[in-house]
Amino acid sequence: CSFIFPTTTRTEIEKMASYEEWIQNCEDTDGIRFSWNVFPTSRLEATRMVVPVGCLYTPLKERPELPPVQYDPVRCVRQTCKAVLNPLCTVDLESRSPFWVCALCGQRNTFPRQYSGISPQNLPAELVPQFSTIEYTLQRQASVPPVFLYVMDLCLDEQDLSALRDSLVMSLSLLPQNALVGLITFGNHVQLHELSNEGCSRSYVFRGTKEVKVKQIQDQLGLSPNSGRGRTPTQSSTPQQQQQQQTPRSAASKFLQPVSECDMVLTDILEELQADPWLVPQGKRPLRSTGAALSVAISLLEATYPNTASRVMLFMGGPCTQGPGQIITNDFKDTIRTHHDIEKDNASATYVKKACKYYHAMAERTAKNGHIVDVYACAFDQTGLMETKYFAEYTGGNVVMGDSFDTSLFKQTFQKVFAKDQQGEFNMGFNANFEIKASPQVKICGVIGPCVSGEKKSSQVSDQEVGIGHTISWKLPGVTNTSTVAAYFEIANQNGQNIAQGQRATFQFLTQYQHPSGQMRLRVTTVARNWGDPAVNIQAIAEGFDQEASAVLMARIAVFKAEKEGTTDVLRWIDRMLIRLCQKFGDFRKDDSSSFRLQQNFTLYPQFMFHLRRSQFLQVFNSSPDETSYYRNVFNREDCINSLTMIQPTLTAYGFGMEPQPVLLDSSSILPDRILLLDTFFQIVIFHGEQIAQWRLQKYHEQPEHEAFRQLLQQPREDAQDILVTRFPLPRYVDCDQGGSQARFLLSRVNPSQTHNNSLGQDGVPVLTDDVSLQVFMEHLKKLSVSSSL
Repeated sequence: CSFIFPTTTRTEIEKMASYEEWIQNCEDTDGIRFSWNVFPTSRLEATRMVVPVGCLYTPLKERPELPPVQYDPVRCVRQTCKAVLNPLCTVDLESRSPFWVCALCGQRNTFPRQYSGISPQNLPAELVPQFSTIEYTLQRQASVPPVFLYVMDLCLDEQDLSALRDSLVMSLSLLPQNALVGLITFGNHVQLHELSNEGCSRSYVFRGTKEVKVKQIQDQLGLSPNSGRGRTPTQSSTPQQQQQQQTPRSAASKFLQPVSECDMVLTDILEELQADPWLVPQGKRPLRSTGAALSVAISLLEATYPNTASRVMLFMGGPCTQGPGQIITNDFKDTIRTHHDIEKDNASATYVKKACKYYHAMAERTAKNGHIVDVYACAFDQTGLMETKYFAEYTGGNVVMGDSFDTSLFKQTFQKVFAKDQQGEFNMGFNANFEIKASPQVKICGVIGPCVSGEKKSSQVSDQEVGIGHTISWKLPGVTNTSTVAAYFEIANQNGQNIAQGQRATFQFLTQYQHPSGQMRLRVTTVARNWGDPAVNIQAIAEGFDQEASAVLMARIAVFKAEKEGTTDVLRWIDRMLIRLCQKFGDFRKDDSSSFRLQQNFTLYPQFMFHLRRSQFLQVFNSSPDETSYYRNVFNREDCINSLTMIQPTLTAYGFGMEPQPVLLDSSSILPDRILLLDTFFQIVIFHGEQIAQWRLQKYHEQPEHEAFRQLLQQPREDAQDILVTRFPLPRYVDCDQGGSQARFLLSRVNPSQTHNNSLGQDGVPVLTDDVSLQVFMEHLKKLSVSSSL
């Protein structure tokens, strides 16, 4: 390359085999990937780049070689900056009073007294070049351990209820022993269980048709200052009684207790739980009060543990049929809403707007308190994930969709929630605040990810909003080491304004969160990218294009738009952007489509857009509203590689006399003597070709002389198991044969290069579809890109 990679010396560049290796190194080191790694120097030129300047950033990316330092960070003294000292700062250690110059605002700062021994040979960790990402353990510690509140649906059949009970009992052994835990069950009514009475189960019952406000739960449970259990203390109360009444957390200790103290009591309560006793007439759904149960849980935590690490875990086996948040009536004659019902505002969609408004307000309230809500929905029918999607979007909670609580998909996924990292700590961060700082030439448009606005204004806020904007700070109540946000920027520099020679666009990402150990930590990532003038060297900017990160960033915008606009409008927007990008960076002669060429780091981008157009994120046909919401929620929090797998699944082929190898996601890859392994992130599909399926049916693999065939059948299963071990949430596992009904999982995702109209004399399997193939798509793209009329 003709330019120096930012934050990397020329010697290091020469050691790297390729630009892609440098991009991967940045992701491994800092958890960050930019759409452009060289920025245009003006706003006008940036708009002509088509793909916005943006990045995918994983705030808590796991880095075992990065131990946290045990002191508070040094910050810039300028009130409007407050950036943290980092390796990109200019440092003068030769003067009598050493100082450093902020890389973002240019403010000169003196070092604090504890840095008096600083020298080129004795640098603090934050000035060492390889520590562009560093984590501080702050002196302030969390005052209380994390809180886990189970909210459990009792309107289940006995098999599902038994499996859910067993999973919750198992989870108690995985929780930290000092963690506080509580239990709420619901059916026709809502029950808040006491955990302090051994041998005598007691619970407080709330009506399932009413929302429970914070004030109401404070008064009824004696959680508010100067209130007893539903009454004001009298003059005759003793000082000790008044003192007890004035501490909401001590009053709530009946319902939220450390695992070490209530393990046996809670286990007994769970094992004794029975299905909701309310009779369900024939032809009716159970009366399920999901909305009221959530209001009890959220109000309880808001009254007792606001702005602390708390997690509500909702387990529901069907839709809410009464009270606040109702989705459908309890009569089976009333079918649950579909996409068509919502679009046409049919009778089945009667409750959608009201339910969405209710859960939206509750999710915002929960996120502002720093609490997390997980939703585990397991049923063969829809459960209301579409209406409750705001909890995952705003609080960063897990969302899991399955057929039953008695399946390995739920059991193993739920167990992975409590998985630990290489240091033996839980893979979960609580109540995080995420902030972005940037050079003066850059403004912040917004982020798309599992967060809510921190409502922090700044001169660096762009008027152009993308996702959640008009702020430089966001709140992430729940974050893991794979949670990824997409940040979008605007080049604020006007056309004609020169940027000083050697100056770079600098970004600093700050994430303050509560670690599972109770420590308050601050992770700081500081990176820089070069400026490039398109009028002088457009090739340098083009070489800095990351097509994988760009595809995911554009896909997130498309999915965000799809929540508010029609799918047709979003598809047209994707097409317009793709045509403009090809016109800008393609090499062609006007009106000659055969002359069209793209340089290597652009060639896959149109292919990603083709598969995005066909994906379940934008094509809602044959998907329920719950499924669509589930797919979009998971997509908006995953990193670049996982997101690309969702957009364009990977396909691996296995056969005799060949090593497993990736093949084209195309119908021509389906051969009779081949086994295919498809990974869509949400499903793992093992597809046996026609000949392989027949041999397996005849049990050749059980005969000693056909050991090679047995190993061939076993190899994709072993590779699929490796994926299942690391994937969260657990994907659906499908084992199918060519011609079988479940072969649709593969046929619906491959490029239909062969259909029932053009399959004569070709290898592969024809796909019965009216969709255009990638080849036809690319031909049309070339014609439109080279057209002189556009």
